[in-house]
Amino acid sequence: MKAIKILVLAILLPLLLSVSAHKFYVSVTEVEYVRDKKSVQIISRIFIDDLENTLRERYEKRLIFSPKNEAEEVGIYLKRYLKDKITIKINGTPVDFKFIGKEYDNDILFCYLEVANVEEIETFEISNTALFDNFDDQQNIVKLNMNNKKKSFVLMPQSDKAMLKF
Repeated sequence: MKAIKILVLAILLPLLLSVSAHKFYVSVTEVEYVRDKKSVQIISRIFIDDLENTLRERYEKRLIFSPKNEAEEVGIYLKRYLKDKITIKINGTPVDFKFIGKEYDNDILFCYLEVANVEEIETFEISNTALFDNFDDQQNIVKLNMNNKKKSFVLMPQSDKAMLKF
């Protein structure tokens, strides 16, 4: 009897250990209106491996994000991708953002963006479809902090816009 238990355990244990955990596909974008600077400041955090895979497929280029010896084209394609995937309307009018820069924190890329010369915000709308083309279960969390109002949204392929009215 003891031999049967050991045999069953020997067969089942490797099977149980080989089941990998489901990977979550998520990004977090924080948006804050800094009134005294008349600026909407945006920080978007994206997993580097997911971004590399998406850009590789989209642009058919092998782009490697690295804080050391990174090819200049990485920044060019990153800016282009973010411009295509993040859209912003302030008071009903589409606005452009400026890519300020990026930082690395282990396996996460921090992207810094800014919309300058924003006098007043009555309505703010953001769409973030980053990584939706590659991952059906991608979720982009957007945290808005403006005009003393905080609100969070979870954007998914079937619902990719968030709007805040004041």
